[in-house]
Amino acid sequence: MLLALSRLAASGSSELPWDVAEQELADLLEEFGRPSRTGRAQSAAYPFTRLRSDGVWTLDRDVPMDKVSTLRAGVTGRFEESLEAALRSRPALVGDVARGLVEAHFPATVAPDVLIAVGLNPELLHGGAGDPVAERKRSSTWPTQVLEAWDRQCAFCGFDGQVGGMPVALKAAHIRWFTVDGPDELDNVLALCSLHHKLFDRGVLGLDDELTVVVSQRFSARTPHGQAVYDLHGRRLRPRPGTPTPAERHVVWHREQVFHGSPLAA
Repeated sequence: MLLALSRLAASGSSELPWDVAEQELADLLEEFGRPSRTGRAQSAAYPFTRLRSDGVWTLDRDVPMDKVSTLRAGVTGRFEESLEAALRSRPALVGDVARGLVEAHFPATVAPDVLIAVGLNPELLHGGAGDPVAERKRSSTWPTQVLEAWDRQCAFCGFDGQVGGMPVALKAAHIRWFTVDGPDELDNVLALCSLHHKLFDRGVLGLDDELTVVVSQRFSARTPHGQAVYDLHGRRLRPRPGTPTPAERHVVWHREQVFHGSPLAA
């Protein structure tokens, strides 16, 4: 849907031929979706055909669900006619819908990257007052509780910078994302520096069953500063005594839904 919104904003039409979707949508799913065992084209075929069931998406011919071979006969998808007309008549609505979609499905560390990748302006995130998870707002003291539980330092690298006695560039990072019902509980959260929070949410960093940091082979760096990420591989988490360790169910969720590629060799 984000890809179609981008095409609508750029050209006035959400038309998305399968020969474009097979490449561009597959690339997006590979980068930001959960790891797939079905292959690139098949992963793209699922949303391209199944969104019809929600009444927001149409194809220019009746084809079976999920069948790549029939899509390659020249099928084109687009938004349902009345929806497209509404979006075209109110250009600001395109941004509102895009913002709502990305905020509802991705954490704040990843949402701007998704918008850029589909060709939309990440500044959309700073417009409007919509909050798709407003009913689950956490207390203002929650981030502080998390940082205190991890001794006000990054659980991965130990960064503990402060300004005026206050931690700086440290965040409460959900293991199972808050946007997909990840609970605000200490066994689902880590204190992470801004860099490692971003890499964790992008699937570059993860945890194994022994609560040891793993680095994906998809990550590469040329300078010593970037290569310092490699040094995290194999580092065991050491929470403050009394702090709950990450729950297995949340670690498994992150491994299956977020972490991409294979871990570096030991």
